[in-house]
Amino acid sequence: MKARDIMTTDIVSVPPAMPAAEIARLLDDTGISAVPVIGEDGAALGMVAEADLTGRPDDERAEKIMTAPLLTVTEETGLTEIARLLTEHSIKRVPVVRGDKVVGIVSRADLVRAFPEAVPDTQPDAEPGLFARMFVALEEHFAGAADKPPAELPESKTDTAPPEPEAADFQHLIEEHEHDQQKQREEQRKTAEEQRRRKVEELIETHVDDTRWQGLMQQAREAASAGRTEFQLLRFPSQLCSDGGRAINVAESGWPETLRGEAAELYRRWDRDLKPHGFRLTARILDFPDGFPGDAGLFLTWGQ
Repeated sequence: MKARDIMTTDIVSVPPAMPAAEIARLLDDTGISAVPVIGEDGAALGMVAEADLTGRPDDERAEKIMTAPLLTVTEETGLTEIARLLTEHSIKRVPVVRGDKVVGIVSRADLVRAFPEAVPDTQPDAEPGLFARMFVALEEHFAGAADKPPAELPESKTDTAPPEPEAADFQHLIEEHEHDQQKQREEQRKTAEEQRRRKVEELIETHVDDTRWQGLMQQAREAASAGRTEFQLLRFPSQLCSDGGRAINVAESGWPETLRGEAAELYRRWDRDLKPHGFRLTARILDFPDGFPGDAGLFLTWGQ
């Protein structure tokens, strides 16, 4: 069984600007203990639970109260994995996303009801990565005049010379070349966008279990042994962030709240297990294709 089989689709949510007093009334009226905070574009930004409201001013907004970054699953996530996430991170419910949009909620109660009927999940084989498309080849053909015997005239014969090249013909060749180059660049851009979209979907679906975490820590230890002061935990498309990487790019203090998927889980692991021991976590944009944020990196640091 998967998340889609048991999730609650009648979602109770709040906007980022809703004050604490109204959230408390909503929780009381609906009989639930937590609600997701949903932005105008339908993306999940965080979660507000009853415990988050304790001691908060009545007019404090949801975006200041919510727990973020938010852990999410997709409709294809198995129940065993969801149960592990809820237990591992001590949470009672997790939003189910399709792309950027929240389409359901799975709670502990949903799992309790479902597990007696559940069969062991089988995770589908990972879809192969998308290969780059073939480039458009540019061919220039020059037609040579075929040799012809000279035409005989009554008094003389005429030699036919090839026409002199015109600058306009050469300019036309340049325009055709530039058109084909532009078409090639557009194909490459579409391919890169599709690769980024698939990578974002993959990272939203990827969850960090103990084995994965321990492997990363071993690699970080090896980096320190080699004299390095930081280790890249994850490289990911900036589209994985709820704001497309803007907060990371301008180094806003709230950048962790924009993380989603595997990046969010790595942040939560660091915050819980490594931050108390002096480790720092930083993020930065690694490239800027066409002048826009491309991939971002999440770095574990321990140097001065």
